[in-house]
Amino acid sequence: MSASWPRLRDLGALLLRHAGFIVAISACVFVLVRVVPGDVVDFLGVQGDLDAAGQAKLRQELGLDRPLVLQFLDWGARALSGDFGRSLRFREPVVAMMARAAGATLQLAALSLAIGLVVGVALAVAATIWPRRWLDGLVDALNVWSIAIPTFCVGLGLILLFSIWLRWMPVLGNLPAAALVIGLDIAGQIVKPLREDLRETMAASHVRAARARGVPPARLVLRHVLPHSLSVLIALSGLILAGLIGGAVTVEVLFGLPGIGSLALDAIRGRDYPLVQAVVVVLAASILIVNALSQALLRLIDPREAPL
Repeated sequence: MSASWPRLRDLGALLLRHAGFIVAISACVFVLVRVVPGDVVDFLGVQGDLDAAGQAKLRQELGLDRPLVLQFLDWGARALSGDFGRSLRFREPVVAMMARAAGATLQLAALSLAIGLVVGVALAVAATIWPRRWLDGLVDALNVWSIAIPTFCVGLGLILLFSIWLRWMPVLGNLPAAALVIGLDIAGQIVKPLREDLRETMAASHVRAARARGVPPARLVLRHVLPHSLSVLIALSGLILAGLIGGAVTVEVLFGLPGIGSLALDAIRGRDYPLVQAVVVVLAASILIVNALSQALLRLIDPREAPL
C-alpha cells in the first residue's frame, strides 16, 4: 500500500495539471474567438438573413450581450456535464455535429497511424539490420521532411502531381491519399528516434550474446531488440497524436473529407462560437489524455522512468 500511494498521488497530480491546462485552453479560446471583430449575428446580417432589429433580438436570445465572464462561466458549467451548447448557425447540438464528423476523422486517423507505423518501424528495422548509407540517408530525409514540410504542402504537391498533372486519382473524398500524407509525416517523426534506440539496444550484452550464438540479424532485431523499443513508441505517442490531429485538420479540408477539421474550418468562417470552442477543447483534451496515458503506461512498463 505504501509503495502504490506515491504512484497514485503522482497520477492524481498529473490529471489535475492536465485539467488546469484544459481550463486555460478553454478560457483562451473563449476569449480569442470573441475579440475578433464580428460574430455569428453579424455574419448572418452580412448574408442578408437578418435586419438590424433581428440582429439585436438574436444577439439577446443567444446571450451575446451578456458580460464575457458570465458567458464563460455559463458555458463551462454546461461543458462539465457534456453539453457544449447549440450551434449558433445551424441551431443543432454541437455534440451531435461533432459525433457525425468524428467518423470520417477516426477513419483517417486509423489509416494514417497504420501507414505511419508500418513505414516508420519497417524503415528503422531495415536500417538496423542492414546498416547501409542509402538507408540512413532515407531515414534522415524522411525525418527532415516531416519536420520542415507542413502536411498541407505535401498534400498540395500530391494533388498537383497525381490529380492535376497525371490525372491518376480524384481529389475530393480520397481517403487513402489523405492518409498517406499524414502517415508519411508520422513515419518521419518516429523513424529516426526508433533507429537510434534499436542500434543502442543492439550493443547490449544479451544481444551480443545472441549474435555470438549465430542468431540471424533479422530474427535478432525482431525478437530480441524491437520489443525493447516499445517504450520509445509509447514516449513518442504525443508527437504521433499531434501529427494525427494537426494533419487531419488541414488534410481533411484539402481532400474534402467531412471530418472534424472541415467542421472546425466552417465554424471559424461562420463565427460559430460554441462549435469552435468544442472542437478546440476536445482536440486539446485528446492530446493531454493520450500524453497522460502514455506516461502512465511507460511508468508501468519501466518503473525506472521518471515519475508521472
